[in-house]
Amino acid sequence: MDFTKMHGAGNDYVFINATNLNYNWSSLSIQVSNRHTGIGSDGLILLLNSEVADIKMTMFNADGSEGKMCGNGIRCLVKFAIDEGVIPKNNNSVSVETLSGILSVKPIFENNIMIKAIVSMGEPILNPKDVPVSIDQTQFVSNYPMKINDYNFKLAFVSMGNPHAVSILKEPIEKVPLEIIGPIAEKHNIFPERINFEIVNIISKDYVKLRVWERGSGLTMACGTGACATVVALKLQNLVNNSVEVELPGGNLNITWPGNGPVIMEGPVKTVFEGQLFI
Repeated sequence: MDFTKMHGAGNDYVFINATNLNYNWSSLSIQVSNRHTGIGSDGLILLLNSEVADIKMTMFNADGSEGKMCGNGIRCLVKFAIDEGVIPKNNNSVSVETLSGILSVKPIFENNIMIKAIVSMGEPILNPKDVPVSIDQTQFVSNYPMKINDYNFKLAFVSMGNPHAVSILKEPIEKVPLEIIGPIAEKHNIFPERINFEIVNIISKDYVKLRVWERGSGLTMACGTGACATVVALKLQNLVNNSVEVELPGGNLNITWPGNGPVIMEGPVKTVFEGQLFI
């Protein structure tokens, strides 16, 4: 089975053209994601035919669970589809069917190679029951208290098609043991579908630093939906401007949201290598 390894700001996935393939993809995602006995990735993303869009994205996390959306993955998928010849290179906009709806991706080229993309990520979901979060509130929540070990977090809840809990910290986020805090937060009983957990330092109204624990994958170098959810949460508290550069361990993403409408994300794409998987 042919595959391509790609990443967006360090958030890496194995991509397979599955338009004519059928397999136990959940099991395969666990296999290929293993960084010792597999290829090594944050998960598996499939390129599929769509009846309602140019292409369809199906994604699996490293633990084999199916995800609804991946902001870094969707950018890479469009490059993968162009490189595979599934869609033409001259498309100014590519529609992608996902479990979070149909999203629009604008590829950006340099020297005839796609190097980044702009994605219309859809409108954020702010009602806690739709995120979902099991609390008795119907409006955007920005300071829900949660104590994990010795840390007292104030959480904001946003869904970008997948659920996020965002906490603003004064302590440098690099010093927080997110590898310990993250899995506890992910499986907290107020999150019926688990949660993606973000911790953020606000450097200025135009620049923030972010670390993410992704449900099903753990610590990742970047998270596109997490960056979007974080900027939404901060903007709703008037802590950032309309356009924000988000620094993640694997690279930077640019997020634009004026306080309503769809969130716009711009970020890089990179092919790492291609190969054949023996299964």
